Amino acid sequence: MSKIHLIPYEVEEIYEASSEIPEGVTMIQAPEVWEEAEKGSGNVVAIIDTGCQIDHPDLKQRIIDGKNFSSDYNGDQDNYEDNNGHGTHVAGTIAASSKQENGISGVAPNANLLIVKVLNGQGSGDYQWIIDGINYAIDWEGPNGEKVRTISMSLGGPNDVPELYKAVKRALDAGIPVVCAAGNEGDARSDTNEFAYPGAYNEVIQVGAINFDKNIAPFSNTNDEIDLVAPGVEILSTYTGSKYAKLSGTSMATPHVSGALALVINIAEKQFNRRLTEAELYAQLIRRTVPLGYAKSAEGNGLVALDVLSQFEKLFKTFHTPFKSRSVYTSFVTEK
Repeated sequence: MSKIHLIPYEVEEIYEASSEIPEGVTMIQAPEVWEEAEKGSGNVVAIIDTGCQIDHPDLKQRIIDGKNFSSDYNGDQDNYEDNNGHGTHVAGTIAASSKQENGISGVAPNANLLIVKVLNGQGSGDYQWIIDGINYAIDWEGPNGEKVRTISMSLGGPNDVPELYKAVKRALDAGIPVVCAAGNEGDARSDTNEFAYPGAYNEVIQVGAINFDKNIAPFSNTNDEIDLVAPGVEILSTYTGSKYAKLSGTSMATPHVSGALALVINIAEKQFNRRLTEAELYAQLIRRTVPLGYAKSAEGNGLVALDVLSQFEKLFKTFHTPFKSRSVYTSFVTEK
């Protein structure tokens, strides 16, 4: 069986310190819903990646547990440190929570992270490592009965492996949305298809990338299974060495959506007063998207916009004037 790899990504710049809410976090309107969503509190997001710098100042309070399924560190399963940088960057976009003056905030800064290292320092791994990592995330239970609510995977390969699909399907059957990167083999054309698995599976939430001008990133894969898009160009987040970096790729778009789900879960389940199914969570997420005008094969349902429902509500109240009497209504109907 061939290897599976990180979705290729570009390191744009590395910083010693940062003190801001990253532009990607604000672009998807996360801060506007933080209060209502309690910043994702109570939710665990499993990051299936290269590991994470567990003592990074902006992440150490958010990491609840983890395991290494790769051959790194002589196969020591208790060592899930990131020796690549990718996993730490993804983690920061989801749930960085700075307790210092110099630091950043992720999309859901009160969510917890389960770190599942399935790729080595070169960003490569066996399919079995990923499959084992997914099953671990499904079965994991925290010290207080916590369970994983979302799985985030910014990795992919060209092969549709039945065992990988089975593991993904098992997560969905357990009620866990699986968020995957679309891939970076795009040719800037929406009429040609590029597929990377597991992102291309119909059942997962496949994420494409846009830049801050809301243009589809030329590298972003296009296909008929794209669900939505998120910022993926020059994304600022945490990085190994207790640093920060700007990276580009659909790998960077994916954790925006994983973090968004941690917020949507709290908002929607509070409204419905019950635990929602995976299909219901997907529907609630898609309700909070805005079309950008591109082909569906490029943008799916559009850009994540977490506050769009309340914005529509305010707009409706502004323009909605109740009819004062039956006579006014009758004249309106007659004129029409």
